[in-house]
Amino acid sequence: MFKIRTMNKISSQGLKLFSRDKYEVSADITNPDAILVRSAELTTADITDSVLAIARAGAGYNNIPVSECTSRGVAVFNTPGGNANAVKELVIAALLISSRDVIGGINWCKSIADNAEMVPKLVEKGKAAFEGPELIGKTLGVVGLGAVGAMVANDAVSLGMSVVGYDPFISVDAAWGLSRSVAKAENLEGLLSKADYVSLHLPLNKNTEGLFNSEKFRFMKRGSRIINMARGALVNDADMIDALGTGRLSSYVTDFPTAELLACPKVIALPHLGASTPEAENNCAVMAAIQLMDYLETGAIVNSVNLPRCKLEMRAPYRFAAINQNIPNMVGQITAILAAEKINILDLINHHSENFAYNIIDTEQKLSSETVKKLKKIEGVIRVRVL
Repeated sequence: MFKIRTMNKISSQGLKLFSRDKYEVSADITNPDAILVRSAELTTADITDSVLAIARAGAGYNNIPVSECTSRGVAVFNTPGGNANAVKELVIAALLISSRDVIGGINWCKSIADNAEMVPKLVEKGKAAFEGPELIGKTLGVVGLGAVGAMVANDAVSLGMSVVGYDPFISVDAAWGLSRSVAKAENLEGLLSKADYVSLHLPLNKNTEGLFNSEKFRFMKRGSRIINMARGALVNDADMIDALGTGRLSSYVTDFPTAELLACPKVIALPHLGASTPEAENNCAVMAAIQLMDYLETGAIVNSVNLPRCKLEMRAPYRFAAINQNIPNMVGQITAILAAEKINILDLINHHSENFAYNIIDTEQKLSSETVKKLKKIEGVIRVRVL
C-alpha cells in the first residue's frame, strides 16, 4: 500500500481518486511514499528517505527544494494548465480595470451615498474622472505563450485586440492551439515597443528575475500598461513605481502585492487570486493525483519539473525504474548486470533531461535483492525502484 502525505487542504475531487485498497492518504503520515502539496513551504526535513515523489497541485513550484529532490532521486511534478482558465479570466478582468478606473469609480460612488437626492447629478458630473480607453483596436503583447499565455492571446483576439506574442521556447502543443491572428515578435524589445498592454506569463528563474525593469520600460509606449499574474519577482518593483510616477507607464496590475506597491496609487494589487477558483483547485488536484498514481504504480513520468517525460506501455511481468546522472555508458552498465544475472529485457526506454536521465526497463524475470544492490552500486545511479 502506498502512503500519501497531504501538506495542504487538497480538493476532494483529487483525493477520491486514490483507491483505499492501494493508498493511505493523510496529513499525519510520517514516512510517506509521496507528498501532495499546494502552497506549503517544503523543507528537506519534510522529504524523508521514503519519499519517491512530490506533486504540486498548481503550476509554480518555488515552495519545493527541487535540486535537493533531484539529487536524492525524488520526482517532482506540477500541474501546468490545471489553473490556466482561472488565471486567464483574471487577466481579462485586469485588462479592463487597468483601462478604466472601475475601482476608483466604485469607491467614489460609495462616498456620495449619503447625498441621496443629489446622487444622479453628482454621477453625471463626476464620471469623467474615471473614463479610460476601450480594448478594441489596441495592441496586447503576451510574453510567454504557455498554457495561460496562449489562452490570453486567443481571447484578446476575440475581444478585437491586435495581439503580439513572444516566446522563444514555445511548445508544439501551445503553437498548435494559438490563433493565426497572433503575430510573432522576434524579440522582447520589439514586442514592448508595439504594445499598449503587456501581459506576463513567464516562469521565474535566474534569467527572468527582475527582467522587467527601467531598461525594458524605456522601449515601451508612453502610457502603456503591464499586467503580471505570473510571478511578482519578474518585475523590479522600484523601477515600476518610478515608471508609474513619471508617466512612462499608466497602470500596473499585479497579483503579488508588496507594501511598496500598495502605497503607489497607480498600482492595482490583487491578493494572489490567479488560481483561486473551485474549478482550478479541482483540476489541479485531479492532475496531481493522476500523475502520482501513474508514477508510483507504473513508473510513468508526465509533467515532472526535474525529470524527463517517460512512459512505456506495460507488457511484461516485471518492471523496474532507475534515475541516474546523464553520463556515458549508464544504460550499458545496467544491461550488462542484467545479462550477467541472466535477466532477459523485454522492453526499455531511456530519456534524459539536462544532467539527469530516467529509465523504465521491463524484464521477463524478477530482479533479486542482490541484483538491485548491484544496480545501485553503479557510479552515477541515484535511485533504483522495483515496481
